[in-house]
Amino acid sequence: MKQSPAGNPCVLLKEKLDATNYEKLMAIKNPHLHAFIADGVALCKPKSVFVATDAPADIKYIREMAIKNREETPLKIKGHTVHFDGIKDQGRDPENTKYLVPKGETFGKNLAQCDRDQGIAEVRGFLDGSMKDREMIVRFFALGPVNSEFAISCVQMTDSFYVAHSEDILYRTGYEQFKRIGDTDDFFKVVHSSGRVDEKMISIDVDKRRIYQDYTTQTVYTVNCQYAGNTVGLKKLSLRMAIRKADREGWLAEHMFIMAVHGPKGRKSYFTGAFPSACGKTSTSMIKGEKIIGDDLAYLRKRNGKIYAANVECGIFGIIQDVNAEDDPAIWDVLMNPGEVIFSNVLVTDGTPYWLGDGREIPEKGYNYSGEWFKGKTNAKGALLDHSHKNARYTISINDLANRDEKADDPQGIQVSGVIYGGRDSDTWVPVVESFDWAHGVVAMGASLESETTAATIGQEGVRTFQPMSNIEFLSMPVGDYVNNHLKFVAGLKEVPKVFAVNYFQKDENGKYMTGMNDKNVWVKWMELRTHNEVGALKTPCGYIPKYKDLKPLFKSVLNKDYLEADYTKQFSIRTPQQIKKLDRIINTYETKVGDVPPVILQILKDQRERLVSLQKSKGDIVPPSEFSEK
Repeated sequence: MKQSPAGNPCVLLKEKLDATNYEKLMAIKNPHLHAFIADGVALCKPKSVFVATDAPADIKYIREMAIKNREETPLKIKGHTVHFDGIKDQGRDPENTKYLVPKGETFGKNLAQCDRDQGIAEVRGFLDGSMKDREMIVRFFALGPVNSEFAISCVQMTDSFYVAHSEDILYRTGYEQFKRIGDTDDFFKVVHSSGRVDEKMISIDVDKRRIYQDYTTQTVYTVNCQYAGNTVGLKKLSLRMAIRKADREGWLAEHMFIMAVHGPKGRKSYFTGAFPSACGKTSTSMIKGEKIIGDDLAYLRKRNGKIYAANVECGIFGIIQDVNAEDDPAIWDVLMNPGEVIFSNVLVTDGTPYWLGDGREIPEKGYNYSGEWFKGKTNAKGALLDHSHKNARYTISINDLANRDEKADDPQGIQVSGVIYGGRDSDTWVPVVESFDWAHGVVAMGASLESETTAATIGQEGVRTFQPMSNIEFLSMPVGDYVNNHLKFVAGLKEVPKVFAVNYFQKDENGKYMTGMNDKNVWVKWMELRTHNEVGALKTPCGYIPKYKDLKPLFKSVLNKDYLEADYTKQFSIRTPQQIKKLDRIINTYETKVGDVPPVILQILKDQRERLVSLQKSKGDIVPPSEFSEK
C-alpha cells in the first residue's frame, strides 16, 4: 500500500488513534508497519481504531464485540457462537480472486491475474471509506510457531469482529513477535472490509467482492465479503504469498495437513498430506487413535539432511458436513461441550446447531443462512433448501482436541516420514499406492492430482478439475516452476520421505463405494510400516500396492474387520483404460494449458503411460493384484 497522504505516517496515526491504541502501535518500532496502518486508516476512514496486542483483555474485547455487533450469536452451550454469511457468500470465489501482476510479468495461462495498477485502483476504490461507520481492528499474528525458522509475521486490518475472532482461534498471536523482528518490511499485510452491510451485518455488495494479492508488496486486499475463506487473510490468501517467499528462500509452503501415525512398539511417524476440500483431508488428519498437528497448511524446510514441517495454524476452519459422533469423535467432543467454537451457516433451533450428516433428527424449523427455515422450504429456483449449507463450517482450536500431538507447537517442527496425496477419483486410482521414488510421487501423484469440485468453491459441483498438490487455486507462480521446486527440494538429503496416493472415493460399476469410511485407518497403518520397510509390496506400472497378506491382519487389528480377498482384488485391480485416460488428460493439460514445463515432468508421465499401455496389451483392461510380483 502507498504511504499515508499525510506524509509522516505517525502524524496521521496520532491524529486518528486514541492515546492508548497509538501507544500500542508505537511500541512496535517498525516504520514500514506504521506506513501500512496509516494508509489503511486514511483509505478506509474508520470511525475508530482498535489495536490488539497479545493481551487476554484485548482478545476478550474482540470476542465480546463480535456478539455485540451481531456478527455472532451465542448458542446454548457456553462459549459457542454462530455466524451467518450471506446466501451468495458461502465459499471461496476463484473468479474474483486474482494476482496483481506488474506489466511485463505473467503467472502462466491458468492462474487468475490482472494488471497490478488497474487492480489496485479498483480494489482501493471499493475500500475507500468502507469503514466510515465502524471500528477498524488491527491484529498481529504469526504463521508457524513463534520464535522458529518457520514463523512469518502478519498484520491484518479488518472491520469484522467475526473475522478477527476467527483469527484468534486459528493463529498464534504475533504482537510480541513484531516487536522482535525490528524494522524489516518482510511481513505479510492484509486489509479487509465487509463493505456495506444490512441489518443482519451481512455484506450487501457481494457482486463487487474482490480478493486481490499484490505479491510485490506481500499485501492482500479483500472487500465486500465475510466468508472466512475470502476474508481471513492469513489462510489461503497468505498461502499464496508464502509460496512466493518459499520459492525465493528454498523451502515449500503447502496445502497440507500434518499428523502422527502410531507404529509398532510405541513408534510415531509423521506424515503430511495434500487433499482438495471435501476429499477427506480433515478426516484423515483426525483418524481415531492417531494424533493431529494441523489439518490444512504446512511449511516444509530442510535441516540436517532431513525434511521438517510445522503447522502454519493452531486451529481448524473445517467443513462440518458429515461430522458425527461415530466417525469424528474427537471433533464431536469439542463441538458438544463448553469451549470456544464458532459455527457458520448451520441450522440453529432453540440455541442448538444442526448440520448435514450429523446423525441427529432434523428439526422442523429454525434459522439458517437463508433466514427463517422450515422443512420443505425452497430456494429461488424452486429446489428444496437443505437445513444447513454443504460448506457450513466450524472453527476450533487444535489445543482443545484430545488427539492433539504434543509436538503441535514445537519450534523445531517434526521430521516428515511420508507425504500423502488424495483426491476424488471414482474410477481410476486404487485406495492406496506408493510411488517408485520422490520424483515419481511428486509428478505422477502430486502434480497429477484431480478432484471433483464440491460446495467449498462457488460454482458447479461434480466437475473433475486439475489440482496439482491440491494447490492450483493458491499458486502464485507458474505451475511448472512450482512442481520443479518440489523435484529439486530433496537434492542432497540423507533421508527422503516416501510418497503415497490415496483414493477414498473409488466406486464399482454400480456406483457404490468400494471402501468403507474407516478403511483409511488401515491405509495409514500400511503407509507407516512402508516408511520403515517393514512390509513388502507389489510393483505395478503406477507404483507399489499392498499385499493382501499384510492388509488382512491390519484390518483385523485396526478395525476388527474381516477383510475378504475378493474385496482386495476388486479394490486393487489396475483399471488400465481409466489410468491411461487420466494420464492423457494430465499430459494434455501440461502441454497445452500450463506451458514452460520442465521436460522431466512430461517424461515421468509418458513413461507411466507406456507402462500402462504395455500392461493393457498383455493383461487386459482390468488387471488384478495377482498378476504383479513383489518388489
